[in-house]
Amino acid sequence: MTCGSEHCITCGDDGTPMRVVRVRDDLALCEDPEGARHTVELALVDAGPGDDVLVHAGVALVTL
Repeated sequence: MTCGSEHCITCGDDGTPMRVVRVRDDLALCEDPEGARHTVELALVDAGPGDDVLVHAGVALVTL
């Protein structure tokens, strides 16, 4: 598979930094830099309220 000039979700480098606001089980309410809030899965990281995470496709990949 190759990627051209169009957006490729497979190899695209599209992570959004977000701040964790609240956690319940493996789900978190996170806020992006513009202030919009999103539900994010935290199963891959150890993060809590106040932590910054890098999110792709609704999943936190790493803490920042």
